[in-house]
Amino acid sequence: MAAAKLLLTDFAFTVNHVPSNYIRPISDRPNLADVQTSDASIPVIDLQGLYGPNHSVIVHQIGQACQEYACQEYGFLQVKNHGVPEAMINNMVNLAREFFRLPESERLKNFSDDPSKANRLSTSFNVKTEKVANWRDFLRLHCLPLEDHVLEWPSNPPSFRKVVAEYCTRVRGLTLRLLEAISESLGLKRDHIDKTLSKHGQHMALNYYPPCPQPELTYGLPGHTDPNLITILLQDDVPGLQVLINGKWVAVNPIPNTFIINIGDQMQVISNDRYKSVLHRAVVNCEKERTSIPTFYCPSPDALIGPAEELIDDEHPAVYRNFTYADYYKKFWNRGLATECCLDMFKASNS
Repeated sequence: MAAAKLLLTDFAFTVNHVPSNYIRPISDRPNLADVQTSDASIPVIDLQGLYGPNHSVIVHQIGQACQEYACQEYGFLQVKNHGVPEAMINNMVNLAREFFRLPESERLKNFSDDPSKANRLSTSFNVKTEKVANWRDFLRLHCLPLEDHVLEWPSNPPSFRKVVAEYCTRVRGLTLRLLEAISESLGLKRDHIDKTLSKHGQHMALNYYPPCPQPELTYGLPGHTDPNLITILLQDDVPGLQVLINGKWVAVNPIPNTFIINIGDQMQVISNDRYKSVLHRAVVNCEKERTSIPTFYCPSPDALIGPAEELIDDEHPAVYRNFTYADYYKKFWNRGLATECCLDMFKASNS
């Protein structure tokens, strides 16, 4: 039963105070009273005409959002008319909730605290290395190639594998369209990023944040950038995502039937710092459970990542050295979530 004690979901509803191993040092608490709510809307881009007469306009909008917002404002955007049916989105959110409401004995069939295991249920971020736990349980699933992983996914709820397989396949299609547009927005060939990723990688997380009796003392996830290429975030209707803007944390309220897209570390490298990876965090609340489902699209481990040659010149020297994604991800995971970006370890000046 040791594993049961590690899972937050199994005791979160029974405590009146946050256990000591979840309490952050005073200097590293969310300071929720100082969080702002953004009056300006996150850029929402309509992908309906991406392959029609408005192609160049939409590509320009995506480029503007990645660049201008990444450097100055939000660093992410939202997309609508993205090709993933609303019913499929609702099914996915409902399935995630259903999974985390299963009896403890059923959920624990998927538990592992081994970070190298591709498909596993766990808690916090990395229970083997961190000193303070995060108020989160998660189910991590690898999705590419689908046939290599689907039989390792949970078989309960009974519809789990079918619903998740359909969803992650649709989201992959959306991601590939976005990568083509981002390539073009950088002035690169449409397939530049596609080819850079080698065999590609895709995984996802079903994040579950139970209500927290003292949300001001802990995090769902502390501030971090994503180590992958691009993240496609689906969230329910409970706020929790916050982004750092000009030194201030800003709460981002969900908009139904849209995906939040944020640039990851690998995209920052490929763009030679034209586009920036975004510092963001997840906070919790004392009233409602929250579910979020990020899809992380990334290079395959053997992919060699570096700034696109077309984006390097005398005025824009290479900011980063070349490295394999396996090397980067290993350093990120061993290092854990931290405010400082792991990219600093891969700058050309550190070669």
